[in-house]
Amino acid sequence: MSQKIVLLGANGQLGQTLQQHFKSLDHELIALTRDTLDISDETALRNTLGELAPDVIINAAAYTAVDQAETDDLDARAANAAGPKNLARWAKEQDIWLLHVSTDFVFSGRNHRPYTPDDQTDPLSIYGRTKLEGELHVRYLARDNSLVLRTSWVYSQYGRNFLNTMLRLMTEKDSLNVVDDQIGTPSSTLGLARCIAAAVEKRPIGILHWTDAGVASWYDFAVAIQDEAISQGLLSRAIPINPIPTSAYPTPARRPSYSVLDKAQTIAALECHPQHWRRELGHVIAQLKK
Repeated sequence: MSQKIVLLGANGQLGQTLQQHFKSLDHELIALTRDTLDISDETALRNTLGELAPDVIINAAAYTAVDQAETDDLDARAANAAGPKNLARWAKEQDIWLLHVSTDFVFSGRNHRPYTPDDQTDPLSIYGRTKLEGELHVRYLARDNSLVLRTSWVYSQYGRNFLNTMLRLMTEKDSLNVVDDQIGTPSSTLGLARCIAAAVEKRPIGILHWTDAGVASWYDFAVAIQDEAISQGLLSRAIPINPIPTSAYPTPARRPSYSVLDKAQTIAALECHPQHWRRELGHVIAQLKK
């Protein structure tokens, strides 16, 4: 059944991938950027969404500068907490299904097994805390018609992310040091877009997790990026990549040391199966090569 979908955060890497993905699907996708609609402005939100009258809202808009958020908490909270609160209130009033994208940073990383959607949250950073606030607003205000979809280590061919940063540094540097004691799962926006499309069809409610399959450290991810980029002819040479502990690379915001997400409930609910992150990485690098 064709649906009118409003996508928020259209300029972000997930937003751009979703626009490409939905071109092949039988839906009307209206892609809005922050310049078109600032969701922290409740009056503007009500006016714009009231005119558009969507069947579904996908909120991929967020403040994602993790370290900058430590000194820019007002802007982070406006985008990550106040915006989702406004969206959830409107969606509840209009009985519109809302999919809100969230993050593994709502967890502390102290687990030694993959986090389930029901596990205790305990964010370590301003970014993680504001994203958790957004989740709580969505779940409290639109409990019966919303899905919070958490993901992790998102990357794509678009914009600034770990993949594109590594590829740039691998052409500029003679060696790299990369943290090897933060463990999670790289997640291509290609796989995330497929999951979101499946969710739009089934409209589950609650909290679900989605990443690609497998587990890696940032060091593992960097090594795989270089290997795959050389294999596909995107890089012409290999450089040494050295594993280092987090303590040797201090950042303003603390990261969870372990943030693997359990996807069992998502697979069962959406019948959507993740590909291994190494395979998805190959697909994204192939897109970059084009």
